[in-house]
Amino acid sequence: MSVQVYILIQTDVGKAGTVAKELAAIQGVTLAEAVTGPYDVVMRAQAPSMEDLGRSILAKVQAVPGITRTLTCPVTVY
Repeated sequence: MSVQVYILIQTDVGKAGTVAKELAAIQGVTLAEAVTGPYDVVMRAQAPSMEDLGRSILAKVQAVPGITRTLTCPVTVY
């Protein structure tokens, strides 16, 4: 079983498209799109475990320039 999360991202003004493109290139990111509303980018990621998610994906997300705030929403599978 794998861990899946949606991450809602706020960016610097005018950076949503660039941030989404950089996020989409990260291995494990399955979706990254610029959107309108209170968040600028919505991304979805998947990893084998929460530890792998943090180490291999979230650490890279945090390094993307232009991101000002994130909200991580784990997906519950029933």
